[in-house]
Amino acid sequence: MTRGRRARAAGDRRLETLTRELLTIVGEDPAREGLRRTPGRVARAWRELTAGYGTDLKRLVNGAVFSAPDSEMVVVSDIQFYSLCEHHLLPFFGKVHVAYIPDGRIIGLSKIPRLVEAYARRLQVQEHLTSQLAAALEEAIAPQGVGVIVEARHLCMEMRGARSIESPTKTSAMRGIFRSDARTRKEFLDLLQHQSR
Repeated sequence: MTRGRRARAAGDRRLETLTRELLTIVGEDPAREGLRRTPGRVARAWRELTAGYGTDLKRLVNGAVFSAPDSEMVVVSDIQFYSLCEHHLLPFFGKVHVAYIPDGRIIGLSKIPRLVEAYARRLQVQEHLTSQLAAALEEAIAPQGVGVIVEARHLCMEMRGARSIESPTKTSAMRGIFRSDARTRKEFLDLLQHQSR
């Protein structure tokens, strides 16, 4: 077994122990039939839900950046994502819309949802997720501009606290020409509006 696999197995055992402790603290019996396998399930779920920490972002993009003379807007919209709020460890989920205007280089379209997944599979706040995606695209292809809009529902707001049901939060990051040129920004927003009709 490699050192990385040993460390992962030790981490999973620790997560299982912590889950048993948590079940006991909230008044449950971790030995009862329905909960016996829960610690192992939770450890595997957390490994999956936080897989973004193990993603090498340069490697994810590597080989999928191409020279292109085009300078027309590229939009990938309605990218579904699920993440965990770093404040309450409860899910938030929704859609990401990404646009960029190339400046001599384009990125393989499938890499954009993969970037979303890599950043979403970490403990997050929506504001950071939005700006991280914009920065990742800027770094990967140095476009004329990038626009990212994230709309999400937060179970930390719906299940507890404010109990504000179905109140989506929208965040945006506009960089380069998307920030400096109102017409470019409007074109992106209009494309998203037209799509939602």
